[in-house]
Amino acid sequence: MLRFRTLVLPLVCFVSAGIWLHAAAQSGPTPAPSATTLHFPTNEDLRHLKALSSPILSPDGKQVLFTLTHATADGAASHLWIVPASATSADKPRQLTFSPPADKRGEHNAQWAPDNSAIFFLAKRGDHTQLFRLDLRGGEASPYDFKILPPVDVSKDKDAINPPPAPESSEKKDDKKPSNAKQEPQTIDVAGFSISFDGKYLALWAHDPETPGEKKQKEAKIDASWVNHEKHLTRIYLAAFKPDGTIEGSLNEVNLPPDVRGATWSPVADKLLVIIEPPNDASDLGPAGAAWIVDAAAPAKPTRLAYVPTSVGGGVWNADGTSIVFAASTSQDAPPGYDDLYLLAATPDAKPINLTRGFNGQLRAQGIYFTPDGSFIAPAAVGTRNTVVRIALDAKAQPTPIDLGAAVISGLNTNRKQTGWVWLADSGGHPMQLCYASKLGDPCTPLPTPTLGPANLRTVAPQLVHWKSGPFTIEGLLYLPPDTGSAKVPLVVDVHGGPFGAWEDRNDPFVDFLIGHGWAVLRPNPRGSSNYGVKFAAANKNDLGGGDYQDVMAGVDYVLANYPIDPTKLALMGYSYGGEMAGFVEGKTDRFKAIISGAPVIDQFSEYGTEGGSWYDRWYFGKPWEHMNDAWRQSPLANVAHAKTPFLILQGESDTTDPLGQAQEMYRALRQEGVPVELVTYPRENHGPLAIGMLGHPSPEPWHGYDARQRIVTFITAAFSATPPPSTAPAKQ
Repeated sequence: MLRFRTLVLPLVCFVSAGIWLHAAAQSGPTPAPSATTLHFPTNEDLRHLKALSSPILSPDGKQVLFTLTHATADGAASHLWIVPASATSADKPRQLTFSPPADKRGEHNAQWAPDNSAIFFLAKRGDHTQLFRLDLRGGEASPYDFKILPPVDVSKDKDAINPPPAPESSEKKDDKKPSNAKQEPQTIDVAGFSISFDGKYLALWAHDPETPGEKKQKEAKIDASWVNHEKHLTRIYLAAFKPDGTIEGSLNEVNLPPDVRGATWSPVADKLLVIIEPPNDASDLGPAGAAWIVDAAAPAKPTRLAYVPTSVGGGVWNADGTSIVFAASTSQDAPPGYDDLYLLAATPDAKPINLTRGFNGQLRAQGIYFTPDGSFIAPAAVGTRNTVVRIALDAKAQPTPIDLGAAVISGLNTNRKQTGWVWLADSGGHPMQLCYASKLGDPCTPLPTPTLGPANLRTVAPQLVHWKSGPFTIEGLLYLPPDTGSAKVPLVVDVHGGPFGAWEDRNDPFVDFLIGHGWAVLRPNPRGSSNYGVKFAAANKNDLGGGDYQDVMAGVDYVLANYPIDPTKLALMGYSYGGEMAGFVEGKTDRFKAIISGAPVIDQFSEYGTEGGSWYDRWYFGKPWEHMNDAWRQSPLANVAHAKTPFLILQGESDTTDPLGQAQEMYRALRQEGVPVELVTYPRENHGPLAIGMLGHPSPEPWHGYDARQRIVTFITAAFSATPPPSTAPAKQ
């Protein structure tokens, strides 16, 4: 089952810009369109929406760097842009980076040079992802072509099965290298990097490169894969910068075990916090992470922080480099991914202090900033809002929210001196904005960005609704089509993934697309959702499809009783765990006219053995072979004999989270039970990318999202009509 939380990529904000998508980069104010020119987004409109992400304030506080991802229709590559922090609506942002057509991803993971002179970023030019430096004083971006001797040559591994080489033709004999040829350094693919605050050092982590011998083996199809014996691992290296930005000497490997997941420099010393997770699916047996401190002057002698929990997910140094705040699983019984924030002195034997125990929300380590008053700022999701909170280091008070003027705040960033703050802000029915303020807590000053999509797209703001279900008060977002008067309208219930996830009050063009068809949309956050505290998050442990199903149905009853909803025209859809819930609903009720399931779990037994990691599922119901009844009770397949509702399944063929076999099981079962069912699969698509494209976010697949949306609308429209779809079962003898 998926850990696919809000169906929105972290720090990637999807824009439909409130009442209309305005051309923010144009000169002068944009006039509001008249009511007659506004329209809800069409399926094709959703292929032409760009996305903003990752605003970064320059070290001198005068410039803001941000990433713009092109629309699906234009290839969805990302590029870096810059805008003055003092810009007005009359100013225009400037594009800094461009990429050749062969580079499908573009530029990403940008960082400022500490002296403002350059920008560093990652990009793939040719066969390798490399680190680039763009000198802002002029010139082209240039790559650092880092090369290392591969730590291992699998083609010469004594444990590998190596067939004899194929006979060579006479034409090639003269080109054959001598058998004693030395191994040559190979270009590495950079996975991530971090630049020290004083600009002296570079840390980068990269996957071990292949040798020429290994490449030849692949070309000859000598390519058997030995599961969990991967020897090409992710390691971390250090290098020193020269004043001109070039590298002094070569990369020096840090004496740490792989795989490296990330690293952060101390602001006052040449020390590095490194997070490690063992390779070869070690986390399937349980969390196995570790945190280490590396001294740049002695990279061969790192120090492990002995009492950091194995669930550590990332950390940040305080201003004087004496302590660290990091995220790790709460000590309470909660789903994997439910994190608290901990304070730890940066010494080997220090023990962490939980700063946020009991907080009824979801905290994250990315985007933490220490402030001069002795507290720190951290992102936090609470209910349907995504905000930032102030947290005291003495752990005596609960985190305090900071109002930044919108329901959803992402990408909060400042520089070392905190001379300003930037962030992305949006809410349902309101425009996405790139914001600047000189002090945290001051109102947003909008900065101009490029035009983000078609003009005059209409949107609606949701109503926050509450209802009782068992011992809980459940929240949901209800979107109603405007201009319907007292007429009753159809309802589409949209269930989020996870189950440890939540719907948030974002500006969502996919919802507006559904609203444009005259349908209301209800997005419930049933028990098991994040953002509501430990007790609520853990409430569906060993009860998937039980209490959370009841919460969803209670929400349907609530809106039917309180809003102009047509009870004869109900549909339900969901992706990942939402798709799994769709499977539960299929076997438990016939109140819906149509059900759409995206990338579902259908059978907990087969899912457990084929998904990409089972630790998450194990928390919910244990090992299936030890809890046979529990695993089957929590499988939608268990109730398929009671199914009646027309069912559409949308599935990525390359899904490693909820593999294709799950969708195929449900399709076969419903088909043999005589239930109208359709299965549509999408080549190359993994779990998250297919959902992103369906929702209208930029995707490198130009037509999959469009196709899925078209099928959803066609399926629901047919189900709401008087003619039911035909049975797919063969005639019974």
